[in-house]
Amino acid sequence: MTQYLLSVHSVEGAPTRTREEIAPIQAAVGEVNAELQAAGAWVFAGGLHPPDTATVVRTSEQGDVMMTDGPFVEGKEHIGGVWVIEAPDLDAALAWAAKATAACRQPVEVRPFQDVPREAGGG
Repeated sequence: MTQYLLSVHSVEGAPTRTREEIAPIQAAVGEVNAELQAAGAWVFAGGLHPPDTATVVRTSEQGDVMMTDGPFVEGKEHIGGVWVIEAPDLDAALAWAAKATAACRQPVEVRPFQDVPREAGGG
């Protein structure tokens, strides 16, 4: 089966939700997580702290490692959380994303992971 990344996009500057608004969202996400696990599609999921907590690490052409504060991409939308799932095909992954976006009330992008060829003699 192919693994897919379901990335949840958050819009910077959107109104902050109250605890009362967040509670049913967390419950709905928990239900999707439980359904993914029961179906054997769950690999990993997690929410992210705000983009201002990010550190970008890169290497210069001279091989020096540089670190800068803030998200890599300057923009108003950032990844707020992810699911990694296994699905037999894109249609199945999109069906999970439909449940995920309804639960978290944010846009969800679906992307397949690249297949990595197994090395001779390895796993």
